[in-house]
Amino acid sequence: MKRVVMNERPDWTADAEACGFTIHSMYGERYWDERHAYVFTLEEIETRLEAPSAELLEMCYAAVERIASDEELMRRMAIPSAYHDAVQRSWRNHERDLYGRFDLSYDGNGPAKLLEFNADTPTSLFESAVFQWRWLEDMKQRGELPSSADQFNSVHERLIDAIRILAAPSGHMHFAGMLESEEDLVTLNYLVDCAAQAGCKAKLIAMPDIGVDDEHRLIDLQDEPIDCLFKLYPLEDMVREPFGRHLPLTPTRVIEPLWKLTLSNKGLLPVLWDMFPGHENLLPAYFEDDTRIGDLGVRYVRKPLLSREGANVTLVNYEAGAGIYQVEGPYGEEGYIRQAMHLLPRFGDDWTVIGSWVVAGQPAGIGIREDDTPITRDTSRFVPHYIEG
Repeated sequence: MKRVVMNERPDWTADAEACGFTIHSMYGERYWDERHAYVFTLEEIETRLEAPSAELLEMCYAAVERIASDEELMRRMAIPSAYHDAVQRSWRNHERDLYGRFDLSYDGNGPAKLLEFNADTPTSLFESAVFQWRWLEDMKQRGELPSSADQFNSVHERLIDAIRILAAPSGHMHFAGMLESEEDLVTLNYLVDCAAQAGCKAKLIAMPDIGVDDEHRLIDLQDEPIDCLFKLYPLEDMVREPFGRHLPLTPTRVIEPLWKLTLSNKGLLPVLWDMFPGHENLLPAYFEDDTRIGDLGVRYVRKPLLSREGANVTLVNYEAGAGIYQVEGPYGEEGYIRQAMHLLPRFGDDWTVIGSWVVAGQPAGIGIREDDTPITRDTSRFVPHYIEG
């Protein structure tokens, strides 16, 4: 793994706008950054990122089995008690999921370490699946990269195949989210396009426009029954809203399924460590009320059970009075976990995290983000990658 300087394409913003990547710049700063790229060997991708991602996913499925069978553990993870049976039923019924993203710390030396699993509503999907691939092909055509250069990226094809299966047998699927969020809208529009390429009839709707009929079936504003709903909206929020009481009863297939409440939760991290202690891709982690948290020493990361975009994450380092680094946010009421400190690698002045995508149960590609702080946030920049031919 190397970080290399690249020539920025003079027309990259026009290319981004042309294909609907309107969030290439956010908050007055660039989000897409092609002034450099990360380069890997094929062996490195296959053995250090792809294979560990497949193994981590199998470990997560084993963790779902354990959590869904243990009401006390679900309570400890702040999964509302009214949904415990529904979570277990969802898992036992093998309800299909669509995608997720492991956030990994990896610098080219030693095993990748799992920092967290974004199992429900991860964004940065379009830029991972489409725009960095466009960058790769364009750079090869311009002679900036050799024609043999490749990319770990089958996200697009796997999404189309997965959506085709999810939408069966009717072939109809609704995609919902908070449409006023441009970032969410880019992701939803992309998934609608994937559905169209899968031969499905797709409809984009706003979350507040979803209704419920007398049989708990979800319906849209035209009273059309929703056979299958993909919602870019957190499950942990849905189950805490009045609307959520219909989820265990609805005949509508909701993506992601309720069993993902066990994975879209930082409580997954101590469960994995308890089940697979010492695994080379895991970091020691404990619930905050666990007496073993002292084993982490004076350097650790404190994470809310439920949080997003690095909010309310605290890096604690009492060595030599180094103090802490913290990102503010609205989370933490449900409780915290502590994880062993394993800082992201630095390339130049930037801290780098690798997002490893899994689609329909298979590793599918990576997306890389950088930040000038050691905690990845919604302002972190997306940087492309390629594999040396």
